[in-house]
Amino acid sequence: MKYLLYGINYSPELTGIGKYSGEMAEWLAKHGHEVRVVTAHPYYPDWKIFPGHSHWRYARTREEGVTVIRCPLYVPAKPTALKRLFHLASFSVTSTFALFANIGWRPDKVVLIVPTMFCAAQTILYAKLTRANSVLHIQDFELDAMFGLGMCSRQRARRLAYRVEAWALNAFDQISTISGGMIERARNKGVQEQRLSLFPNWSEVRRFHGVARSAGLLSRLGVDPGKKVLMYSGNIGEKQGLGSVIDAAELLAARTDLMFVIVGEGAGKSRLEESVKLKGLKNVVFAPLQSYEDLPALLASADCHLVIQRRGAADSVLPSKLTNILAVGGNAVITADPGTSLGVLCKEHPGIAALVEPECTHALIAGIEKCLSMSVPNRVAMTYAREYLDKDRILARFVAGPVTQPVTDQVVPDMPPLLRPFMKIRPVAGDSPTKPLIITGATVTKHSVLPAWLTSAVRK
Repeated sequence: MKYLLYGINYSPELTGIGKYSGEMAEWLAKHGHEVRVVTAHPYYPDWKIFPGHSHWRYARTREEGVTVIRCPLYVPAKPTALKRLFHLASFSVTSTFALFANIGWRPDKVVLIVPTMFCAAQTILYAKLTRANSVLHIQDFELDAMFGLGMCSRQRARRLAYRVEAWALNAFDQISTISGGMIERARNKGVQEQRLSLFPNWSEVRRFHGVARSAGLLSRLGVDPGKKVLMYSGNIGEKQGLGSVIDAAELLAARTDLMFVIVGEGAGKSRLEESVKLKGLKNVVFAPLQSYEDLPALLASADCHLVIQRRGAADSVLPSKLTNILAVGGNAVITADPGTSLGVLCKEHPGIAALVEPECTHALIAGIEKCLSMSVPNRVAMTYAREYLDKDRILARFVAGPVTQPVTDQVVPDMPPLLRPFMKIRPVAGDSPTKPLIITGATVTKHSVLPAWLTSAVRK
C-alpha cells in the first residue's frame, strides 16, 4: 500500500509524537509499503530547529526508505499560547503546498497525526481528490489540553475551536487514538463507534528486556550510583506540572539517600532550574536528553520513575514515556485520577505502578515511598508490555485494520464558516457525472478547488 503521513513532528526528534511517527513510517517502509511524510523541520522538545535544518526552506530527503518532505515553520524560542497558535498555523500554511504537490502520487491511505488539527481541512480535501482513505490519528486532544490547562481563556475562541474540531472528527473516514480514555472522549464528542479504533503507542519490548542498571551512565549524569534515583525523563512543558517534583525534592531534602534526576528539554526547563537554584536544593540534577541507544540503560537505572501530569491534561494526552518504562520493568509513580486511562490501567493491573492524586506534593511523596518498596524489576509491568505494547504487533494490527466506507458516501455536518472558503466544491468542465459526493449538504460530481495544472491529475 501507499501511505502518506502528515504531521508536524517526526524523526529525528527523540521524544513524544515525532519518535512514534518516525518509527511508524520506517516500519511501514521496511515491510514493503511506499511511504511519504509531510512534516516540519525537527525542533522538539528544545523549541529550536535542529542543526543542519532550516526555519525557512523546504527539503526533500530519503530517510530509512521513506520520502520525507520537510516544511518551514515559525518556532518561538519561548512559546506562549498565542505563539503556539502562530507556530501551528505557520506549519499548516507551508505544509499545504507540500501536501498538494503529492496529489499525483495517489496514496491508498493518508494519515493526519494530531497535533495539529490546523491541518485537517487540507487533509480531507487531499483525501477526496486522491480517493484515499483518510485517518485522523490523535496523539493529543490538543484543544482539551490547552483549555483544560488554562492556556487560553477566551470563550469565543474556545467555541470556534471546538466547532472546527467537531467538523474534523466527523469528516475523516477513521479516527484512531492511543488509549481507552481517549477513545471514550472521542465517542463523547460524537464520533460513531464504527469509525473509532485504538492505536496505542508502543515499545521495542525486546530491546528493553533484561537491561541492567548502569553505574557508569549515572556517573556521567553527575549522580552518585549508590543513591536511590527518582527520575523524570521526557519533555519539560506545561502539561507535566513538574513544579510538584521540585516541591517534593524540597520536602525530602534531608533524605541524603535520594536524588531527583530530571532528564529532558522543553519550554519549562529554565523555570525549574531557577526554582531549584532559589531553593538551594542539592538533591536535584538536570541532564539533557540522552541518545536512543542509551535509553534502555537510563530507564533501568531509575529506582522510581516519575510519570507526572497536571489534572487538566488527563485523557487529553497520555505520557508516551510510560511504554518504555513498563518494558524495562521500571517502577513508576503516576499522577492521575482513578477514572482516567492511567487510573484504569493501575486498577486492572495491580502492582503495575503506584497511582497518586495529581497536583498534590504529599501524595507524590507517598507514591515515591511506595514505589521504592516495590520489587525490581517489576514483573507486572514487563508482562503488560510484552502482551500489549509490542511494536511489531501494534503496527501489524494497524496495517490490517478495518477498512471503512469513505466519508464521501456520508453526510458531513456543516463545517464552521471560516473553513467553508477552503472547501468549496465546483464542477470541472467536461467531467462526466460520477457517484455523488455529499459534502456539507451539497451533492456534487467530480470537483476541484485547485488550478488547472493540479486538477488534471485527478481527472480520469
